[in-house]
Amino acid sequence: MSNHSNRSWLLHPLSGWVAFAVLLVAVYIFSCGPRPGVETRRGGGAATGGAETGSAASAALATYVNPGDLDEYYLFYSGGHSGQIYVAGLPSMRHISTIPVFAPYSATGYGFDDATKKMLGGYTWGDCHHPSLSKTNGEYDGRWLFINENANNRIARVDLRDFKTKQIIGPIPNLSGNHGSAFVTANTECVLYASRFSRPLGHAYASIDEYKTKYKGVVGAVNVDPNSGEMSYGFQIVTPPYDWDLGSTGKGPSADWAFWTCYNSEEGTGQLEKTASQNDRDYVIAVNWKLAEQATSEGKATDVGGIKQLDPAQVPGLAYLIPAPKSPHGVDVTPDGTMFVVSGKLEAVTTVFSYEKMVAAIQAKNFTGTEGGMPVLNYDSVKDKEVQIGNGPLHTQYDDKGYAYTSLFVDSAIAKWDLKTGTVLDTIPVTYNIGHLLVPGGDSSKPYGKWVIALNKLSHGQHLNVGPSQPECSQLIDITGDKMKLLYDAFTEPEPHYAQACPASLLHPIEVYPQAENKDPNAIWDVKDAGVARNGTKVDVKMVAVRSTFTPTSIEVNKGDTVSIHVTNIETTTDELHGLGIIEYNVNVVIDPGETKTVTFVADKSGVFPYYCTNFCSALHQEMQGYLLVK
Repeated sequence: MSNHSNRSWLLHPLSGWVAFAVLLVAVYIFSCGPRPGVETRRGGGAATGGAETGSAASAALATYVNPGDLDEYYLFYSGGHSGQIYVAGLPSMRHISTIPVFAPYSATGYGFDDATKKMLGGYTWGDCHHPSLSKTNGEYDGRWLFINENANNRIARVDLRDFKTKQIIGPIPNLSGNHGSAFVTANTECVLYASRFSRPLGHAYASIDEYKTKYKGVVGAVNVDPNSGEMSYGFQIVTPPYDWDLGSTGKGPSADWAFWTCYNSEEGTGQLEKTASQNDRDYVIAVNWKLAEQATSEGKATDVGGIKQLDPAQVPGLAYLIPAPKSPHGVDVTPDGTMFVVSGKLEAVTTVFSYEKMVAAIQAKNFTGTEGGMPVLNYDSVKDKEVQIGNGPLHTQYDDKGYAYTSLFVDSAIAKWDLKTGTVLDTIPVTYNIGHLLVPGGDSSKPYGKWVIALNKLSHGQHLNVGPSQPECSQLIDITGDKMKLLYDAFTEPEPHYAQACPASLLHPIEVYPQAENKDPNAIWDVKDAGVARNGTKVDVKMVAVRSTFTPTSIEVNKGDTVSIHVTNIETTTDELHGLGIIEYNVNVVIDPGETKTVTFVADKSGVFPYYCTNFCSALHQEMQGYLLVK
């Protein structure tokens, strides 16, 4: 209970006991069965394999957050082709906010002001998949959140001090389909990426008939400044034209290494469901990223399309291939960095590889061949064990007790298994066709356990009917006991692919920008400094926004003028956002307390155009308005 709730109990003992009695009745009703007249459909029916869904009452209590109280964890969903990141709380699963990243978002004016419009680079959509929190010594440190963008080959950085996108890098040269990203090394030295689609390097043209000879894949990294988080281009490694998929970074003993899986090791074209399914196995690529950085700094890389590229044939020890189960969708390094797990979508087997055995195989040159200048390690020399896990295994996450959790796409289930023995301990059905899953901290050196979240691709009638366009279904599952228990269904807009979660105590966001930190040269802090200045056909407006007036209250320009409005929100109070919207001019910016934003447009329509505050700010919110007069 909150402090207020405790006080109310003491001050009003009778009402407190009445509330307690009501709670007991509710527990009894929900524990004994469904409420009369209420249709119940949970998680595909009764749990199988010994798993439990739990009673409705216990599930409700496990996820309930009292009004005024806060969730324990932040949950960051990727927004798929919306281009955004969704923020929710755990355990409530309540949506809190949306962080716009790769696409305009009118709710916050993102992509409308000059700075964010420039950062988007002319693109109006993005396809973001894999958020990745910054790390120190392999553990989340709460500074930044990186995320990849598949369609236009970009990576973005969100500053978790204010939950704002601060940089987008790309399109990254030679990269095509930035799906195998964004994976952060143990101390956030770099963010790694890999190409989903192969193509000729440097945007050259080549016929599809020349696929095996002229098309290439790449894996690589962007460097991260340890103080500012600023990203810059790092190394890149050329590979055969495989389709690289998801990756994982090493930890502890394997911290200098990074791993990705591929499909289409056949180098097929056309109908890949046929042409990329001929071989018995695909590959994991193991890259010594520290050696890649060193080789690049020593001048061993060649400039290809504006980025430094390494040929593994010319840098011994740079990269190795390891045979893997067919059509894998990713690789996941264990929290201690001693093993990495790979699952094949077309198999019922998950393979556990040993990092120690990998190093030994490299030292012994236990190779079965070479592909693209990369030695192929003997599968059996690197394998630790094979686990009969279930049908369609995809991704694996880890808790703080030595257990692994693997999503099973075909079975629509999650399997819990023992990393040491490979014994499957429990299976719980989910709704439906799970893709990714996450355990808070489950890809770091410090998993937090408590829950696993199933990020399902289909919701299929688990919610009120909203027509043909269906939301995604995310299911919160308790993993604190021997058996997994389904707690809650949540629905998000398309399409979360992956998510990460961290304790709320790790983050310390500000709510008002300190005036001393506002370095914008057009910022003003007093209404007496507001005004309009003309230089030829260029008009600059310095504007103050404060309850409940824009100053100046009118702006007069000539048709054809280029107008830049620099608006500063001089509020110092939490939650006092102001928005500036200009009617019929497609101008929409939102300015947080202490912030300055600039919006530039051409006054190409003559007449009178009101402007107004779009964010409710006070009892006189309606009165916060003015006029743009275009002669």
